[in-house]
Amino acid sequence: MAVPKSKITKSKRGMRRAHDRLDAPSFIEDSKTGNLRRNHHIDLKAGTYNGRQVLEPQED
Repeated sequence: MAVPKSKITKSKRGMRRAHDRLDAPSFIEDSKTGNLRRNHHIDLKAGTYNGRQVLEPQED
């Protein structure tokens, strides 16, 4: 049976887990419409991606 050589302190455990957190999603403002959207995602209100119309615009 495996047994740890020594106790892992809360500090060392926390340092190891420091990068495991979830980051908040980043939003950018679309240059043409001014809508907030995620990077590399379709602007659903305007229906555009990378300057091209790929979906019909949604009416609110």
